[in-house]
Amino acid sequence: MKIDIYAKNYEVGEKLKNVTEQKLSKLDKYFKDDETVAKVTFKKQATSLTTEIMLDFNGKFVRATATSDNFYDNIDIILPKLEGQIRKHRTRFDKHNKNAAFGEASIYDIKNKEEHANSQVVKKKSFVLSPMTVKEAEEEMELLGHSFYVFLEAKSNTVQVLYKRNDGDLGLIEPQI
Repeated sequence: MKIDIYAKNYEVGEKLKNVTEQKLSKLDKYFKDDETVAKVTFKKQATSLTTEIMLDFNGKFVRATATSDNFYDNIDIILPKLEGQIRKHRTRFDKHNKNAAFGEASIYDIKNKEEHANSQVVKKKSFVLSPMTVKEAEEEMELLGHSFYVFLEAKSNTVQVLYKRNDGDLGLIEPQI
């Protein structure tokens, strides 16, 4: 597993890097190849420290976040969450690995925010849309832990947005052209 470590408002020391790499290496048993990438982000905010780990396994993502007053504790909180998500979706990962249904890897381009005096855009992401069903989009959204998911619907070939409603149900936005 390749491990990329990033920091925001914090300088990561060698000890924290080593502990992170050592603990994440325990997840190697779930992934047979070296194509898995773990993106670890340490963020220092005013009174709290946030750690986010996102695993990319051939375009399938698993993500977990923890916030406390210690980065080492955050890692210990996140690892069981990630392992649970991996086990929950293991058949999906295995199926994806065997038949390579989506040959193209997912590409996330996080572009630097442009500085404009009155601009409201604070972050911009671009990514490749893969054709999928609503059910597959629901699974992806659950894996990422997000409240919405943009995808290319396989049958109609239109961009759609799946989102979680406040009442716990899901909503689907289908554009009319």
